[in-house]
Order: sequence, then structure tokens, then C-alpha cells
Amino acid sequence: MVWIPGGTFAMGSDDEKEDERPIHEVTVNGFWMDKTEVTNRQFAEFVKETKYETVAEQKPNPLDFPGVPADKLVPGAVVFSPPPGNVPLNNHRAWWIWQQGADWRHPNGPDDSIEGMEEHPVVNVCWFDAVAYADWMTKRTGVKHRLPTEAEWEFAARGGLDRKKYIWGEELKPDEKCIANFWQGRFPNQNTTEDGYRMSAPVGQFAANGYGLYDMAGNVWEWCMDWYRADYYKKSPKDNPKGPATSYDPNEPTTAKRITRGGSFLCSELYCTGYRPAARMKTSPDTGLSHTGFRLVAEGKAPEKK
Repeated sequence: MVWIPGGTFAMGSDDEKEDERPIHEVTVNGFWMDKTEVTNRQFAEFVKETKYETVAEQKPNPLDFPGVPADKLVPGAVVFSPPPGNVPLNNHRAWWIWQQGADWRHPNGPDDSIEGMEEHPVVNVCWFDAVAYADWMTKRTGVKHRLPTEAEWEFAARGGLDRKKYIWGEELKPDEKCIANFWQGRFPNQNTTEDGYRMSAPVGQFAANGYGLYDMAGNVWEWCMDWYRADYYKKSPKDNPKGPATSYDPNEPTTAKRITRGGSFLCSELYCTGYRPAARMKTSPDTGLSHTGFRLVAEGKAPEKK
């Protein structure tokens, strides 16, 4: 883990999406943070020790899905499936499918495997799975581990570069080079892989930010502790905000959602630009997705100065 010293920064953006507004001053205390996203190897160790079964591996509860035929209630996750041709970019259902048998061991379905991908970030883990892993780490180490708050995550991602569009500065591709794992080409059916990766990359393949953290832009989205509210920034407290008490997404008001941050290998300059440090994504906490993982923070004292 890396010590994040804490401080005050300008959170959000006034230039992009409505839920990123307004820019507001936030102060966070110092904390420890995983240098990389949690990997398949690390998650496998947790599962081996605890016999934990992720939500994607469990048969859905019929009470949670009234009216759905029993034969349709099967374990699985939501995975990316590129359409054969161009589709409207406001219709995300054109490239996302529910895949029976997809889980953390089988990222894209039952015929897929993580063999040889031990150092890739674990995916198809929902918010509850990430919290279970954090609880295990707490018991294992005796130090409180948890998901970061949204404010902690953005502060850490910026790496000391306040008010910059990207975690490395103002240009998406400095000197025309890709310095993070995101989508190049025409989304969602033409990926030119200028960055060298069609899907996730092993953690730590690109340069660290100013705090020594890897993949805070792109690779996979990362779960945060907070509920999502589109209007939260208008009333967020300044000191150590922990998010709203309840979720509210005006586009799907009956569906509770948690925050994910950082963007993924699917984020495109033409589509979501989720690799910006101010970008917010909202996701149902019980859903595993093939582009979403997590990293943890730990509470504790700053390292002693040498």
C-alpha cells in the first residue's frame, strides 16, 4: 500500500457532465491505498481461505426478481459484447449482455478463463464482494480495510495535480502516446489497441501517478463506498465527505446505485471519457461487470519520516 498524505483539493468539474458539478473544495485526511487494483491472484487467495462465493456465482433470489421465470434465474454477470456494426452511443444495451456462467474466474462466460491472467485486476465482482474482501483483509491484518470514499478516490487519483483534466495533465495522449488502458478507435466495435490491450491489462503496466498509484485512469472501474446521487456535489460537506445517505439516479429512480471511479478499457474519447479523475459512474451494487474491479484503502498513521 501507498500512503496518501491527505489535503485539500478542487473536486469535480464544471466542463463535463452535470453530476460532476460544481467544482467544490474538499479536504480529506491521510490514508493508505492499494498501489494497484486487486488482482485475480489476490482474490483467489481470499476465496481459497474463506470459501467465499461471489454474487455472480450464486443463483438469483426469486424474491428479488418477481415475474422472472425460474429457468431464467441463473448465475452470471454483465459482460461486454461488441455489436457487429455501428449503434447509437446512447444505447448501452447494444453492447452489454447478461452472460450465464460469467464470474470472476470466467470473465466473459463459462468458456473463458483467468489462466495466465493472475496479475490482471479481478472483475465481475460486485460491491458486496469487494466489501467482503475488505472485511477479510481487516481480520487478516488487524487493520481496518475498506473501499475508498469517492472523495478519497479522486484525491488519490489526481496525485497532487489539482484541477487537471487527466491525472497526468491536460492532454489525453501526450506526444501522441497512450499512457493508460482505454479504448482507441470507433467504440464499441473497432478497437485499434494503440495501448497494447484489447481488454484489461496486468496491473502496473503504465506509469504511476504522483502518489505512486497505478491504473487510476482506465483498465477497470473501481468500486467506492458511496451511494450515488446526481446532485450530491451541491450539498457535499467540505471535510471528509462520505457520500449521501441514500442513492438517487434521476434516470433510474427505483434502482439503488453505488459509485465506481476511474474508467476502464472500454472508455472512449467518443463515449464516456470515464478515465478523467472527475468522472463519476453509478452501478447497481449487486451486479458484477466484466470491466469493474476495486482497490482498498486502510486506516492508520502516516509512515515515520526517516
